This record gives sequence, C-alpha cells and structure tokens, in this order.
Amino acid sequence: MDMDVIIPFSPDVPCDSNGQRMWWAFLASSMVTFFGGLFIILLWRTLKYLWTVCCHCNTKKKNAQRVHNPTSHGDGIKHTKETVAALSEVGWMTSVKDWAGVMISAQTLTGRVLVVLVFALSIGALVIYFIDSSDPIESCQNFYKDFTLQIDMAFNVFFLLYFGLRFIAANDKLWFWLEVNSVVDFFTVPPVFVSVYLNRSWLGLRFLRALRLIQFSEILQFLNILKTSNSIKLVNLCSIFISTWLTAAGFIHLVENSGDPWENFQNSQALSYWECVYLLMVTMSTVGYGDVYAKTTLGRLFMVFFILGGLAMFASYVPEIIELIGNRKKYGGSYSAVNGRKHIVVCGHITLESVSNFLKDFLHKDRDDVNVEIVFLHNISPNLELEALFKRHFTQVEFYQGSVLNPHDLARVKIESADACLILANKYCADPDAEDASNIMRVISIKNYHPKIRIITQMLQYHNKAHLLNIPSWNWKEGDDAICLAELKLGFIAQSCLAQGLSTMLANLFSMRSFIKIEEDTWQKYYLEGVANEMYTEYLSSAFVGLSFPTICELCYVKLKLLLIAIDSLLLVTLINPGNHVKMQEGTLGFFIASDAKEVKRALFYCKACHDDITDPKRIKKCGCKRSKMSVYKRMMLACCFDCGHSECDCSCMSANVHHDSNTKDTLQQRGFPLSPVSLNDFSTTLSAFEEEQHSTLSPKKKQRNGNTRNSPNGSPKMTRHDPLLMPGNEQIENMDMNVKKYDSTGMFHWCQSKDIEKVILTRSEAAMTVLSGHVVVCIFGDAKSALVGLRNLVMPLRASNFHYHELKPIVFVGSLEYLKREWETLHNFPKVSILPGTPLSRADLRAVNINLCDMCVILSANQNNIDDASLQDKECILASLNIKSMQFDDSIGVLQANSQGFTPPGMDRSSPENSPLHGGLVRQASITTGANIPIITELVNDSNVQFLDQDDDDDPDTELYLTQPFACGTAFAVSVLDSLMSATYFNDNILTLIRTLVTGGATPELEGLLAEENALRGGYSTPQTLANRDRCRVAQLALYDGPFADLGDGGCYGDLFCKALKTYNMLCFGIYRLRDAHLNTQSHTSQCTKRYVITNPPYGFELVPSDLIFCLMQFDHNAGQSRASLSHSSHSSHSSSKKSSSVHSLTATNRTNRAKNRDSWMHPKWYPILYINAAYHRSIHIKPMSTSHSSHTANHQVNQNPYKSTNNHIPSIREVEDEC
Repeated sequence: MDMDVIIPFSPDVPCDSNGQRMWWAFLASSMVTFFGGLFIILLWRTLKYLWTVCCHCNTKKKNAQRVHNPTSHGDGIKHTKETVAALSEVGWMTSVKDWAGVMISAQTLTGRVLVVLVFALSIGALVIYFIDSSDPIESCQNFYKDFTLQIDMAFNVFFLLYFGLRFIAANDKLWFWLEVNSVVDFFTVPPVFVSVYLNRSWLGLRFLRALRLIQFSEILQFLNILKTSNSIKLVNLCSIFISTWLTAAGFIHLVENSGDPWENFQNSQALSYWECVYLLMVTMSTVGYGDVYAKTTLGRLFMVFFILGGLAMFASYVPEIIELIGNRKKYGGSYSAVNGRKHIVVCGHITLESVSNFLKDFLHKDRDDVNVEIVFLHNISPNLELEALFKRHFTQVEFYQGSVLNPHDLARVKIESADACLILANKYCADPDAEDASNIMRVISIKNYHPKIRIITQMLQYHNKAHLLNIPSWNWKEGDDAICLAELKLGFIAQSCLAQGLSTMLANLFSMRSFIKIEEDTWQKYYLEGVANEMYTEYLSSAFVGLSFPTICELCYVKLKLLLIAIDSLLLVTLINPGNHVKMQEGTLGFFIASDAKEVKRALFYCKACHDDITDPKRIKKCGCKRSKMSVYKRMMLACCFDCGHSECDCSCMSANVHHDSNTKDTLQQRGFPLSPVSLNDFSTTLSAFEEEQHSTLSPKKKQRNGNTRNSPNGSPKMTRHDPLLMPGNEQIENMDMNVKKYDSTGMFHWCQSKDIEKVILTRSEAAMTVLSGHVVVCIFGDAKSALVGLRNLVMPLRASNFHYHELKPIVFVGSLEYLKREWETLHNFPKVSILPGTPLSRADLRAVNINLCDMCVILSANQNNIDDASLQDKECILASLNIKSMQFDDSIGVLQANSQGFTPPGMDRSSPENSPLHGGLVRQASITTGANIPIITELVNDSNVQFLDQDDDDDPDTELYLTQPFACGTAFAVSVLDSLMSATYFNDNILTLIRTLVTGGATPELEGLLAEENALRGGYSTPQTLANRDRCRVAQLALYDGPFADLGDGGCYGDLFCKALKTYNMLCFGIYRLRDAHLNTQSHTSQCTKRYVITNPPYGFELVPSDLIFCLMQFDHNAGQSRASLSHSSHSSHSSSKKSSSVHSLTATNRTNRAKNRDSWMHPKWYPILYINAAYHRSIHIKPMSTSHSSHTANHQVNQNPYKSTNNHIPSIREVEDEC
C-alpha cells in the first residue's frame, strides 16, 4: 500500500498544491554525498591494500627467481635502476597536491587571502541564514527572483571549489572527510543546488556555518593581530562558546518549527531563531525561567544531552573568559603623542621613592614651564601608593606596563619620537654590578630600536661605564650621558676633604628646592636662603662683548644679582673662573647661580644703553635695541676656520688680505654658508691661543638634545686668551723634566710608578712613629665578599694636577686588608697613599694614624646594601662616627706651641708692618682635645639614619635630608641627593659637565676611554699640552680672622669681599661656611659651638663675621711648585681656637728668565699670605696679587721652623721619599 505522507495545504508550501514537504530531498542530498564519498574512500583504500599485497607477493617470487637464476642478475640490476629512476620523478598528482597545499595554507600571501576570504564568506552565509530564519522552514522560492538565494548560491560555489582544494591537498582523505569543516560543507552546500533544482528553499542545517567561528583565532593570528598567548586563549574560548551556542540554537529552531516527523509535524511551535538563542542560554546557565521551552520530542531529547555538555562548558569557559578579561593589563595601551608637546620615557627602577624624588625635581615650579610629558615604562604594575602618585600628576604623567627589552613595548611608548629616555638605577641593590648590567642591557635594547634617541642612565659602579662605550650608537656628543653615582658620590666627599661643606653646597645647587621663609634669626634661616639657589645656564648679552671674565662676573653680581661662575663656548671648552685673560665674545654661554630661571634671563636681556642706570634688577627686561648682525657673519667665519682645522690667523678664509678680497663671499658660499651684506671688519681676533685649550682640562662641547650644535641668540662664542704657561720663554716649560713621568697621560692627575701593596702597608707601631698630620683618613668597612665602592673616585680628586706635589694631602686607608687588596689595582699609581690594616672601630688604630691631626676623616662602607632592614644599613658608619666623636686626646702639641711664640712667622701678626701681605709662613695649629671637633664626613644609604649622627640636634625622623643639621653642616652625605642630577642633566647637559669637572678633579672622556682600556692610569711625559691642563681652578676656603680680608670680616659686607677678592686675586667667592651659633654673637670661644653650616651665594649686603670661612674658586699658580724649599711643614701658631693644618701653596713673586736666577729666587721668596681655614680650623694660604712689586725676604724660611722640624727630618711622612718624582 502506498504510504505517501500527505499534509494539508498551508502557506508554508504555497507552490505545492498537494501540500507535500520535500525536506527529505535536501537531507538526502547531504547524506548521499557524505556516505557516498565515505564509501568510495573506503573502497579505494581496500583495493589499494589488495593491490599492495599482490605486488608484494610478486616481488618475493622475482627475488626467489634471481637467487636460483644468477644469470639474470645483470638484467635485475638494470630493472631496479629503472624503477628507482621512475620513483624519483615527481608525478603530476604530487605537483597538483603541493600546489593545492600552498593555496590553502597561510604561509603565502595568496593562501592567507584565500583563508580569510573563506572565513568571511562563511560568516556572510551565516548572516544570510539569520535573515532567512524569519521565513518559514520550507517554502517555494524562485531562484531567479530570490536575491538572497542567489548570493547564497555564489558563496556555496566558492565553498565547493575550496573543498576541492582541501581534498586534493589532504594527505589522509578519510580523516579529511570526517573533519568538522567537511561535515559543515556536506550539510550546507548540496542543499543549495537541490533548492535551485526544486525551486524550493529549506532552512535545514545551514546553521552549521556557525561552527566556522571556531577558526576565528586562527584568522586573527594570520593577520598578525593576536600575538600574546592570553589573547589567543581568550579568543579561542569565546569563539568555541559562541559557535556552540549558535549551532545548538539553530537545531532547536529547526525541530521546534518543523515538529516531529512521526507526529506528522503537528506538534510544532513558532519560535524565532533569537528566542531559541535565549532558550539555550537559560538552559546552559541552569536558570530555566520556563517562559520558552521545547515542545517537540526531538527538541526535548536534544536538550537532555545538550544540558550535560552545555552546563559543563558554561561552568568552565565563562569563569576562564572573565578571568582572562580581568587579567588584561590595566596599563597595556599605547601612548598617543600630543602635537607641540615633547615626552620622555623613564624606565629602570620604578618605585614610589624613586618616582616621587624624580617628579618633585623634574616638575619643580622654579623651572620654566615644563611642557614635557613623562611616560613611565615598567614591567610590574604600580602599587596603590604609586598609582595614587600618578593620578595626582595625571596631566603630565602616564604609566605603561611593559619592558624596554621588548621592541613592541618600545613602540607602544613611541620611543622613536621621545625627546629622551631616562633609566633609573636601584641605589640600594645588593649586587651593583648586576644592576649596572641590567641598565646597560636596557641601553642596548633602546639604542638597537632607535639609535638616535638620547639616553641618560644612572650607573652604580664607575668601571661599568666602560661597557657603554662598546655600544656603537652611544654618543656623548649627541647628549647621551651616564651619571655614575659612585664617581660623583666619592667625588663630592673628596671635595669636602679639601673644603668641608662643599658637598652640601654643590648638592643643593643642582637640586630644585623651594624657598622656605623663616622669620626667626636662626641658622636655618640663612641656610635655607642659600638652599633656594640653583644652577642655570644662559647666553650672555652682547653688552658684555670685549670685557674680561672678572669684570662681567662683578657686573652680574652687583647689578644683575646673578653669580656667574663659568662660561662655555661653541668651539672650545667649559672654563670655570678663567680669569682676566679671557675676553668675552658674542654668544658665550654662562653658568649662573640664581634662585629662579627667570632671573637668569637678565644676563641675556641686559643692554648697556637701556639698563645702565637701572638699580632694580627686576626692571631689566628685553629691550627693543637691534642685535648686531655681525655675530651671524662671525659665526660663519669661525665655523669655516673650525672645519678647516686651522686657527683664525692661519686659515685662508680669515687672513687679513682676504678681509678686503672680493672673493671672500664666494669662498664662504662655496662652503655652504649663506652670507648677508655686512661689514667685513673686526675679524682679527685670533683662535690660535685656544688650540691648546681644545686638548685641555675641562670637558669638550656636547650637542644639544636635538642633535644639532647649540646656536646662541647672538652668534657663536669666541674668546681670546693668552696663557702664561704657554708663552715662549716661560720657566715652567724651560725647567720641566721631559724624562720623568709625574702626571698621567692626560696631565689631569699626579701619577707615580705602580707600587706593590706591601710597600704601602703600615703596622700600628709604624703609623704611630710616623708624623701624620694634615692628612685624610679613610675608614672603610668591607671584606673579601663586599661589592667594591671604587676608591679610585675618592683618590683622583685629591690627586688632581692643579695641586702641586707638596700640596697633596697624604691618604691613609684604615680597613680590612682583604678588601683593600681588591681595590689596590686602581690605586697603585697614586702617590702618598698608605694602608693601615685594621678596623675603623678600633681606637688604637685611629690613634695610630693621628686622627686628631687629620684634615678630614671619611667614613665609608661597602656592606650597606647587604642588609634588608633599612634602619640597619648604616649601622657601621654610624657606630664609627660616634666612636670617633667620643674619643679624647691630650693637648701636648698645643702646650708646646704656647711655649714657642717666637716661632710665629713675621707677617702673620696683623700689627706687622709687613702686612701688605708679603710673608709665606704656614701656620700649624693646636691639636684638638675631643673627637667631636674632628672634621668627619659620613656616607649614608638611608636618609632617615641621619638623625643618629648628631645627638644634640632636634631633627625629626621625617625631615628631608637637606633640612637636617648634619647635611647642612657637611658632615653627612647620602647618595639620594644625586637623584636630582637626572632631571638637571635632561634640561641642561652642561650642568652635569660642570658638576663632574668640579668634583672629579677634571675627568674627561679621553681619560674614561683610557681607563676602559687598561683600568689604570697611564703615565705620560710632561709636554706643553699636558702641563696646560694643570691650569684650572680649584675650590678653597678663606678665613676672615686675619690677612688682607680681615677688615671685611668684622661687620663688612659680603659684596665688598666678593669684589675685592675678584679684582685683586681673581678669586671667585660663592658661599660662606659659618659657625652654627655665629648669629648669637657669642663672645666666649669656649662656649661657642664649633659646628658650621653652608650659606650659598649670600646677597651683596650680607654681614660677615670674623669666624666665617669663604668658599672660593682659586686660580692655579704656575710657580708655587718651584718654591717648595721656602715652605715650612711644621710651624705653629698660638691662636686659641685654631687647629693645625698642612701647607697649601705659596707663590713666588719674581719672574725669572733663566735657571740660575730661578734658583736664586728660591732663597729670597716674597709672599702674600691669606689665612686659609679648612674644616672649621684656621690655616694660612698664600695668594699672589695680580700686580705687585717684588722683593726678597729670607727671614721666612729661617724663622718658619719649630721643635718638630728635626723630628720630621728623621721620620719622613708616609712614604714621601718613595712617592717623590
């Protein structure tokens, strides 16, 4: 009996009058395709297997025949070769297979395009399904009129072709046939062709196209969008979850809208596709509201199985997706550059302390408007405190999580467009070498990504700076700088050995401090007024052209209320207080000490015509006077000569006959210099005198941050200088011994032949028998495992060549011999260095080195960073400092001195008629009786530990370091104060040059290169060039209680002292070292505290007291070294509150023309004594005025003897005989 299924006519099947559904035809096409193909593949495999077995049997028979019939061996070999040759040929099927594999793979551009196109068309087919899902499940549609059917047909034709490529490229056809993508094609492509044939449309299994979403992460990887594992995992989870959800919803939509076949499709319900999506979601989440549910048996059966897998998937996938989304880096975006605003990248050691210190200085209000955005890059997300700090500065600070070692992260922070990259170091790390290695790797990574970026990095150890020179793109001329904390820290401490308190003054100068006004008349009032001063640079006005440096310096101080301490030029070098032989030219850059950047603008705006009669410096503004055009032409001419490598007088373009030559303009225009019709006069100034300067002393010129040479507003600087050391016939050159190496190869430091450490070791008894006075005691804590602190950086400034040999202070190291042996390799070429093995906590060792007679005691520790507790990091240094301060000494030397008043040299008495001032006796002062008066400087790691150094201060533990009494007095120094150098160097790289020149004794890039090669100083013969390098300023302290400035010490004005010292002696005063209780006007010296504090750049009318010590920059004296015989090394004075001191220097007053006359003059020296006090104790210094009449006095040398002179003759000071050159 015919059992045709007849259904009533319904609008769902309007094209069939019989009402018969044709869904089975669509489904059959898919099933036949799938199972038919599967049958063919299995049949092919079966036949191939049988064929292989048969061939194998035949091969065995042939081999057996060859064994029984050896005559056919030759034919067999020939047949085998033919077989091998046939197998070696690539068949056309293999070629087609390889081609198809390339087409569907993402290894080529064509393959990637094809894969992406297939995915996009699959999503398009899925969208068409979503559109058609609103229509009945089965309906009659005309292919030529249905637009969506046409598009779907085109898509499926493409899918069919792509299926063919995949089939050809597949190695295992069976597994390919069973793949998910293949099954999707089987149940979506054939029904489309059936629908065209039947003019019917069946929604059917087209929802399976949603399974293509599983490949979404692969597509994004092909497009190089997904790169991290977390992002790939997140997209995978989301795509699997969504595709499963949409596919299951499609099946429910099909069966619920169709009904059960065995119920004659009568139990169907009308559900939209999106209602089915909603149903599946509430089912997976086990909520099940019941508003929508399955009615058909097929739907309910499917829900039973789906809820098992769906619930498991929902419970595992959703939490993991949420976790991945939540773990996405909060600071993982990219920096968006703002037009017209620069940005810098700060990386390295990013902590709350380092960032707060950096921002406090970088964004200080005393700077000009800082239009720079700060981008921090660190691989660890900030904690809550650091995050709050970033939010407080959100307008100028951004943070991104990442590493500078990752080029992708460098691209995120736009390192290629950054103005600079600053790398902070961890000053408290246990392994400084490892920290430096990390920062060097950061520099390498950044320079590898963008070689032109300017980098300023902190380094902990001096010897690690050499590794930066190995980076090809590292160029200090382009602004790259390495701020070595050990070098500068020890350099500051070394300068305090020469002028106590200088470390505090210099540290305050390059740090930005706000002015704190105190009404009470306390020492803090005057100290904080000085703290508000900083160091700035500005070009000098053309009104200063032709004036000498002292004249300009006096004018700036008196009229502009600015302190000019150094100048810088484009073609030359940085000159610190160069003296009156330097004449200023246009475009000279000046280094100023002022309280605000706006104040320094006065030096640029000053106009003699407009501002000469103005008394209020605040009224000095930019005037309307025209600037001279001559400076532009001069700049071109000077640049021309500089490129030629000739001096101005030697260069053809600057010779006198060229000045009036009509070819001058043509010559310069050929060199590329655009000329303006200006006068050709006034070009006779020479540059030849500066040829020696270019090899000299202070650091060479750098370029500005933009990579171009700095251009001044008025042109390029040019100065004229006549160095007396280089003049023909000078005795210094005549008498120099060309065969003896006294200085290193650069001429910047005293040098001697390397010595074995055994030769400089003193036993306690040897040290006690040796007359040690005026020396530097270095107490160092360390052992064989401690990190090296780099003691060479402490010794080098004390062995600078601008000291004469007899002025060098002996240095005695007290500490572990095992540690000092490790440091000795860098110290064995310095003279007057000795070692006492022991411990700084031993009073016997301290007494053996006469610590009560030293000029300075330095306390260092190499074990500070090995302790986790910050409060205990400085325990050794604090214990050593307190131990020394509690020691007591007898006053035997003072008693002897009181009984030898007749040995007071003539001229030292203020009532002496010879006080004009012309006598060279050096004053040996009385010994101290308590360790509290010993000059000490202690290095600290933790700033808060400064409260333990002085028991008589009232410093709060939360007080900033610069506000504490030990720091203000110059008895404590912490490396944290050097943090300000990062921002100071960024804004002006000349500041670092000046600071490094002042504190290192003259270290140059040339010297750093030599140390990188040999890790030791190399001796060099004295030449005019190296001897010229000795001619540089040094810092000293002048006393006011006696000498030429005594009349100003009792109630005089600081400004008068400033002008007198500058005019008479070319001395540049820049600060005062005052007794802490001097403002109390205490008359009793015994009740007055001996502690002093620093006052930086006092105003003109600041009142002086006799006990003040004046910080000044002294000129180098070329002839003081020739008159050593006239100096007494152990004279004594009876001043009640003073202390002993070693000789500083004395100057002969007679110009000599030959060696015989020179030798005669040694017996008849004539001096100008200026009393010199170091570390709060009186001593004398001898300074020759700029012009004076010369006479001979022999009494000084004879009268300047004392009872200890004979002792010194029998017991020489520490290894002095061996160290003599």
